[in-house]
Amino acid sequence: MTISDVIKKRRTIKSFKPDPVRESELLFWLETASYAPNHRLNEPWEILIVGAETRSKLNHKKDFGGAPVVLAILSKPAGTPFERDENVMAVSCFVQNFMLAAHEAGAGVYWSSMGNLPQNRDILGVAPEYDVVGVLGIGYPAEVPAAKPRTPIASKISYLA
Repeated sequence: MTISDVIKKRRTIKSFKPDPVRESELLFWLETASYAPNHRLNEPWEILIVGAETRSKLNHKKDFGGAPVVLAILSKPAGTPFERDENVMAVSCFVQNFMLAAHEAGAGVYWSSMGNLPQNRDILGVAPEYDVVGVLGIGYPAEVPAAKPRTPIASKISYLA
């Protein structure tokens, strides 16, 4: 599978099989994700492994599709608003890399932004200076949705003089 195939075939998974994800695979995908571009090589991502009690308190409307693993991905604090933006962008690249690595291995990911809601930040124990980039449900897909049409990229391009 080429990288283009992996990118184009990856989908947001909303329903997972109960099959466990081996910790060694999870760590491999996270290690792969850590090669995301990041400013000054500051590696601003931090990962929380969400256990059953915390997951229950988060009370996700679909329980992350029954995913066997749930992670919260944080972006470390920064000294300036510009550096904060750089960190959040780098962590978003980290999450995308993670999703692609998992997909290549036959797994899938549900990326939710619910972790940044005030009550969920409290449940996760996230300090105010951190950003919660996502709460991820991870596992093997029970079903893979069909691709949705994309806007032709040519309509998104502007040329500057």
